[in-house]
Amino acid sequence: MNLRCIAIDDEPFALEILADDLRKIPYLTLVKASTNPLEVFDMLKKESIDLLLVDIQMPSLTGIQLIKSLAESPMVIFTTAFEQYALQSYDLNVVDYLLKPIAFDRLLKATNKANELFSLRQKGKEQSVVAEKSQNFCFIHAEYKEIKLMFDDILYVEGLKDYVKVYTTKSPVKPILTRLNLKAMEAKLFSHEFCRIHNSYIVNLSKITHFQKIKVIIANREIPIGNKYLEAFEEKYRS
Repeated sequence: MNLRCIAIDDEPFALEILADDLRKIPYLTLVKASTNPLEVFDMLKKESIDLLLVDIQMPSLTGIQLIKSLAESPMVIFTTAFEQYALQSYDLNVVDYLLKPIAFDRLLKATNKANELFSLRQKGKEQSVVAEKSQNFCFIHAEYKEIKLMFDDILYVEGLKDYVKVYTTKSPVKPILTRLNLKAMEAKLFSHEFCRIHNSYIVNLSKITHFQKIKVIIANREIPIGNKYLEAFEEKYRS
């Protein structure tokens, strides 16, 4: 599995050179190269990103400020022309700190380190999933306590930026509100009963009373189906 990465640098020429070098590395997939650090927030909501390569000195938002503002950060490699941020960057547990101009062999060494770390994490996740698949519940934090959610009680989940609403059979009108994004909640719902059908919705397939091409009905609530999710949803639902 390739590492999916984003490169951020406010200098277009430096960004172009970095992007070209990243495309030469076979285990990397460059999803986006951008001069605007603010684009990262939307990208992380829409895409699965494993690695950020971020410049530090940028006018709208520094690389350090960017990483500190992320609730859940991918692996990070800082790219900068300034040495003085090195100590501060390691407090953020970054993979590496590269000084410009960045030689290709030095970039390769940094991304190799990230790839090794990614492989170790993937093995850990696989072992965790095997251990947890016998479970029929998950835990979430809400209302200053940890709540045990039985999968069979969940009707659907609605994403709201950095929060999700979990609608259940016990409370179909008043949802449980928890500080997670939809991607993190989807990872908790590893059961085959659940399916992402929209940028903002995950549904319990067993709770669907009927569906049309553009929506499903659960507990008398119409939930839209996004075009890009339709084919995968129909295949999973019919099986």
